[in-house]
Amino acid sequence: MFDTIRSISNLVRPDIERFLAYSKIFHDARQYTDHGAVERELERRLAQFHHVKHCVSFAGGFWGLVMSMKCLALPGRKEVVMPSLTYRRLADIVAWAGLVPHFCEVDPQTLSITGEKAASCVNENTALILGVHPIVNCCDVEGLEELSARTGIPLLFDAVESVYESYRGRKIGSCGRAECFSMQSSKLFNAFEGGYVTTNDDALAARLRDMRHNGLRQDGTLDDIGIDAKQNEIHAAMALAALDDVDDQVERNRRRYYAYQRLIPTVPQMRLVEFDESERCGFKNIVVELLDGWPVKREHVLAILHAEHMLSRPYYYPALHQKRTDYPMVWGDLHATEDLAQRFLMLPCGHFVDEADVESVVATLRFIHAHAAAINDRFSS
Repeated sequence: MFDTIRSISNLVRPDIERFLAYSKIFHDARQYTDHGAVERELERRLAQFHHVKHCVSFAGGFWGLVMSMKCLALPGRKEVVMPSLTYRRLADIVAWAGLVPHFCEVDPQTLSITGEKAASCVNENTALILGVHPIVNCCDVEGLEELSARTGIPLLFDAVESVYESYRGRKIGSCGRAECFSMQSSKLFNAFEGGYVTTNDDALAARLRDMRHNGLRQDGTLDDIGIDAKQNEIHAAMALAALDDVDDQVERNRRRYYAYQRLIPTVPQMRLVEFDESERCGFKNIVVELLDGWPVKREHVLAILHAEHMLSRPYYYPALHQKRTDYPMVWGDLHATEDLAQRFLMLPCGHFVDEADVESVVATLRFIHAHAAAINDRFSS
């Protein structure tokens, strides 16, 4: 179908002249790292974008999450309540922080953690609640904040996929004790690589800034755990160029999403997971559900799409509790998660996909459905 791969990653390329203009700032200052002028400007603008007091940037979203967990987890406790239907490395990140994932069930409608589901896992060993926003829309922020307030257990959000979104009119980034974001090339803000944490907590922001700088405090003392996880200036320059472009980028995403919204209903037994347009939406990801009666195995659908250079992916599969690991994990009955992990897939979107490409993707899905019997016979043989 395509000469070059159409992927599910955003891969936005901001204007090169803007990127070079920001790069000239650190080049002229001869400061390429250690919280230079470009990184400071990025943190200022991101704090403004998310309506918070503080933004702390990192070399990667990974370290933002790890250090936030280290700061917020209740002393003497180990378990982090979190969903199993989520990013394939999120439990690893919890383990890196020296904690233990305790997986809760998700809501089948939103595919995300809720206050009610998380509450069933809270116990005397719960150190932290990790509210993870799904790929489309947001999780139950209000329910999780109520649970945190009632139990005294800190609440941290993984908001990697919800950078542009709002929840009941409230900008994502200002929820819980802190929220963590990624600026890897597949995300809305492409910094080549990077991440950041937003918070209104002065003490937390100060500690995170020290920790990312090898634990070195401004007075020169080393009183805390730390690692060199600073974001450098060239990555910050790329992120600022992407931030300048974000509203136009979201509009381009919206047009791709509307094309899918118009065309997916022409594919039998398939449903588009729709964005809640009563809220602010980034329209970055396209997720569809294979409904009861869909006639071809998902793994075979993916094989066909890949052969046609459509780099589709299963949605958060396998569930994290179904993976073999070298670290402990805790979970109970996760039947809904296990069922949902089999039903969804992500379709091509992002900077290198246009509306004509969307028509080709959906046409291929219609073809697969229409010729299911022959396709199944071919795979069987």
